[in-house]
Amino acid sequence: MRVAYFSDSLPPIADGVSRTLCRLVETLLEDHVDFRFFSAVKPGPEHPWTGRVHKVPSIPFPPYPDYRIGLPLPGLLDRLVEDFRPDVVHVVSPTPLGMYGLDVARRRGVPVVGSFHTDFVSYLPFYGLGGLEFQAWRYLRWFYNRCRTTFAPSADTRARLLRFGIPRVGLWERGIDRRAFSPAFRSEELRQRLGAARRPILLYVGRLVREKNLLDLVAAADWLARRGDTFTLVLVGDGPMGAELRRLLPAAHFAGFQQGADLARWYASADLFVFPSTTETFGNVILEAFASGLPVVAVDRGGVRDLVRPGENGVVARAGVPEDLGLHIHELLSHPDTLRQLGAGALRTAAQYQWPVVNRRLLDGYRELLPKTARAA
Repeated sequence: MRVAYFSDSLPPIADGVSRTLCRLVETLLEDHVDFRFFSAVKPGPEHPWTGRVHKVPSIPFPPYPDYRIGLPLPGLLDRLVEDFRPDVVHVVSPTPLGMYGLDVARRRGVPVVGSFHTDFVSYLPFYGLGGLEFQAWRYLRWFYNRCRTTFAPSADTRARLLRFGIPRVGLWERGIDRRAFSPAFRSEELRQRLGAARRPILLYVGRLVREKNLLDLVAAADWLARRGDTFTLVLVGDGPMGAELRRLLPAAHFAGFQQGADLARWYASADLFVFPSTTETFGNVILEAFASGLPVVAVDRGGVRDLVRPGENGVVARAGVPEDLGLHIHELLSHPDTLRQLGAGALRTAAQYQWPVVNRRLLDGYRELLPKTARAA
């Protein structure tokens, strides 16, 4: 089986889409599936599969200059796709490069699948653009209705796509590498450096952007402080809201962008993971927290609802109600035994999400679309 991927996000971009595709590549190589990426960016030599990536011309994406939008040049790409002869085309995003993928699949008569990673429509109200939601969903329906299957990362996101008129939605969940995230990486030296050797650390990991509902986290932290709760709030990540959050949270520690072993230490050295975002399609950071033995306080909206199970691995607050978020944090900090029990449940949950398993379900989805003769081969 040969699969052609059209994606604007690959390393060196370090977002959830890029990390997901890197994990998928591992399974493709293990299962001897031939593949090519057509992308706006090209991974460095530390990725041994970079030779299978064809970089296309691109322009910066204005809201996030680190991201680029690929500009497909049909003459060049047509020849590259023709030489590769894919059995399946996978379009990763509804961008111009994704539209080209739809077109080339139609012209070649091969099945095309799409994947839904980021719910950009839910971001629009945070930037005063809520009036564009209808047109945005109209475009997404046009794009994904041309796919034989659209893969969503969670049951909640799958239901949302079906509700807004996108049919034939499958499930491609995410996994976690439990060698990379573990309670074993806990660092007492790190806690002491923060002055938190004897006080709980509340951790947030993610981009510092409005669509993560970080103003709710600010309000919840203020509510806890006014109650007299003692804690250290740590935010790991960077983004456009960084300066504003530093002003609003003068007592918090901002660790900036972290990755690898450094990121694992931050997770393992905390006591509770707090995630107020309402716009997640899955919540990769939730799994990273679980694998680190951290219970999670999340909200009752978005894909995180499929992961956070009250009484088992965390608690769920009402979305958009900072006082409720603060109350749940207060209750957990007041009951250390419950916190430990939920941490043990978080580890059990993480063990259920394995990259090879979820990725092979995606490959099975590809094969189901092939003619029987090609499937047997």
